[in-house]
Amino acid sequence: MGMRVQPGVIGCSIRPAIASRDRSLEEMIYDTAQSALVDAGISIDDVDGIVVASNDQFDGRSISVMMASGSVGGVDRDIMSTPSASEHAFILGALRVATGQFRTQLVVSWSPTEVSSMAEAQRLGTDPYFHRTLPLDELSAHALQASAVERSEPGARIAAEAVAEKNRTHGRAAWPNRTVETTPGPLRWPLTPAMTTAAVTGSVAMVLAAPGFIAERGLRNVAWLQGMGWATEPGFLGDRDLTSAPALALAARQAYAAAGIADPASAFNLAELTDATPYAELLAYEALSLCARDAWRARATDGSFARGGRLPVNLSGGVLTWNPVFCTGLIRIAEVASQIRGRAGAHQLPDVHRGLAHAGSGFAMQYQAAVVLGREARA
Repeated sequence: MGMRVQPGVIGCSIRPAIASRDRSLEEMIYDTAQSALVDAGISIDDVDGIVVASNDQFDGRSISVMMASGSVGGVDRDIMSTPSASEHAFILGALRVATGQFRTQLVVSWSPTEVSSMAEAQRLGTDPYFHRTLPLDELSAHALQASAVERSEPGARIAAEAVAEKNRTHGRAAWPNRTVETTPGPLRWPLTPAMTTAAVTGSVAMVLAAPGFIAERGLRNVAWLQGMGWATEPGFLGDRDLTSAPALALAARQAYAAAGIADPASAFNLAELTDATPYAELLAYEALSLCARDAWRARATDGSFARGGRLPVNLSGGVLTWNPVFCTGLIRIAEVASQIRGRAGAHQLPDVHRGLAHAGSGFAMQYQAAVVLGREARA
């Protein structure tokens, strides 16, 4: 991914769970966007363009970006929307800055829980001829993937259980007052309650800027985008090998080439991976070249990916701690940016120079993205 202009992240607001019922969705989106602007030290008047990611089915509205335009400051300002995945909003915003046509971008995504059935809302996004009649939701797709992974790799279940415990331990440290709720209702085999988390209402916003703008404002607390890649797998599950993540492997190659990374296993201080289930995190280890699958069990159980290990993964607790379904991918990117900027709160890791974010969304992680952020701008 060549960039004419290298974007930098100058502000973040991560609200992984919003419990208040006295604020409307529009007000919650406004609060999150304004918080990111405050973190960046700018106002909406300094923003050239906005990219939002929202899901009509979850919002319960047609073209939900119309509702959000005022809340994010989109009136009389260039605004785009992507309904596919929250991380795609970051990619679009970064590309807009990278072209040199925009100096600043505000990226916002949210995920409410007001629908009467999250599974039913997800079912509406499936293939209408084959999948929709199953019925199929994201949890079912993740369970099918988990089953396939267990069959192909005998030690996968022990590794998955260790990954789940690691992320929940990180979550308890990052959010000591958090009481994790497992997914309500019947689970899908072979997933257990410890491997899933109930959906919550959440939102996230990021501010990206061009080097010229950053220099003019004298901003020094910046997470520079060093590389990113993205790819998509087929929507029909029968056309996919659920025991691997080829789209993520392709996305990783793109990101690593742009960032000049030859040895991913030793290139990062930390990583945030989308752990919709611990099996998804295991597949990400392999696709991102962090750990071969024949070492899953050993690395998952020896503390390599825990705090204090060679590569701490999901110090935020990941999706297994907070699961605002639609915006979990963008949160992973914002978490890495916050770590680099020294603003990750209770789970801050000292002296972070470079981090890796993995965003996986959709049915059995259909959409995949890899993002490399660092303290230093690339020449």
